[in-house]
Amino acid sequence: MVVFLRKFLSQFGDVSEAEVEMLVQCGEIRNYDRKTIVIHEGETEDYLNLVYKGLARKFFMSNEEEVVTQLAAEGDLISASDSYLSGKPTHYFIETIEPTTFFSISIDNINRLYALDKKWQYFGRMILTQLLSDLERWEIDRIKLSTKERFIKFSETNEQLFHRVPQKFLASYLNIQPETFSRLKQSLKSQT
Repeated sequence: MVVFLRKFLSQFGDVSEAEVEMLVQCGEIRNYDRKTIVIHEGETEDYLNLVYKGLARKFFMSNEEEVVTQLAAEGDLISASDSYLSGKPTHYFIETIEPTTFFSISIDNINRLYALDKKWQYFGRMILTQLLSDLERWEIDRIKLSTKERFIKFSETNEQLFHRVPQKFLASYLNIQPETFSRLKQSLKSQT
């Protein structure tokens, strides 16, 4: 876990062994079977989760339809951040797609780290900046790119997820009707 956390944090700046050990002491490892709802709509999110192993999705319900807003694999953060940051009930569900191991840290422990050293505040800002940037890029793609362009971009930049995530979740995440997704997938196969 130490090597994994060091690699994750090093994206944002230099980190010492002692700092990684401090993070390990503040977090916890949580294991889930496949198809486990980790958080339900209406609950309060207690953890920021870094996917150590496995795959998870975040979604909300719109009428009777699940709308997938995030897919998270190894090295990705996932949380019902609307609740984690505010302490209020979430509108989201988080569910594992595969057996999944999270390195999870509570908001109280994040705040303890922030109080210990400004370097943790820096890491927090950099991680939040990255998350917001990724969210805005996703939103722009969903609005600006055509259905086919979204499909092609995702299949080229997320080949691993393209093969691991069930088609119905990918279609929802990309805002593509399932039938259109199947047609685009067949078209892509015939071109290779």
